Amino acid sequence: MLHLAGGRTPEPEDVVVGSLDLAARVDEALAVQAVAFGLTGEEIGVRRHIVLRHLKSPGARALGATTPSGRLVGFVYGMPNDRTHWWSTVVQPYLRAAGQDDWLDDSFVITELHVHPDFQDRGIGRELITTITDGADQPRSILSAIDTESPARALYHSLGYRDLARPVLFPSAPSPYAVMGAPLPLRRR
Repeated sequence: MLHLAGGRTPEPEDVVVGSLDLAARVDEALAVQAVAFGLTGEEIGVRRHIVLRHLKSPGARALGATTPSGRLVGFVYGMPNDRTHWWSTVVQPYLRAAGQDDWLDDSFVITELHVHPDFQDRGIGRELITTITDGADQPRSILSAIDTESPARALYHSLGYRDLARPVLFPSAPSPYAVMGAPLPLRRR
């Protein structure tokens, strides 16, 4: 269990969501992702290069959730979708088969959203995703999530995301995914 000075556990108001220089803090963000998502050291190395490449995309933005001491405990990043990006080329046949191919146009993609397990179930993930999509110029958002009934999928459904295609198989991913989409702004609940 994580404790703050004085032995107390962190409260939701102790965490601030704001802009994040993800390139400068990529290793901290990937450490959060590794714990939240169960990544190996090798996977972290591969994802580091992917994140840094994504950040060069037009319109890419990131937000972080930090404690008063500056510890990064959550992050989200995304960008306007581009059909030429790898993710789009993988999900496009599944979306086309489901009659949802148009979701790849004029959408803001949530590329990654992770909150450290010690800080989950406090509304931080909800704040990260709603804040980043509030700043999107696109009328809708799209993302992929492991296709299981999980807290992440429950969060996305509560925000207005619906399943567009499932199961979606990514090369070398051990589990199937669901592609989900929602009109913007997201439901605040």
